[in-house]
Amino acid sequence: MTRSITLFGISNCDTVKKARTWLQEQELAFEFHDFKKQGLDRAAIQTWLEHQGLDVLINRKGTTWRALNDAEKASAEDTEQAIALMLDKPSVIKRPVLLINNDGKSQVNVGFSVPQYQSIFHK
Repeated sequence: MTRSITLFGISNCDTVKKARTWLQEQELAFEFHDFKKQGLDRAAIQTWLEHQGLDVLINRKGTTWRALNDAEKASAEDTEQAIALMLDKPSVIKRPVLLINNDGKSQVNVGFSVPQYQSIFHK
C-alpha cells in the first residue's frame, strides 16, 4: 500500500502548527505545503471540494472573511466564484487541509483536533 500525506496550510497558523506537531509526534511522514508561500492551484481546491463542501472549506469565522465586502462574501456561495476567492485570498480557507492518498484513493479532512486525527489515523 502506498500512502502519501500532505498537510496544506500557513506556517504561522496555530492550528496548523498543532497538526504538524501531532503528525511528527506520531512519526507519520508528511509533506507540508504552505499555500501562502508556495501558492495554490485550482486543481488542489477542486480535489478538496470533491470531499468537503464550501461550508467546511471556507473559514467564515476568521479575520480574512470578516474583512471581505458583502459582494465577496456572497460570491462564496457559488463554487466557481468561491474557488476564485480562495485562489485570490488563501487565508479564507479553513486550516489545515489534510490530504491523504492511499493507492489512488483520496481522503480530505479540514481542521485539526487530536480526536479527529486519532480517528483518521486509527491511533
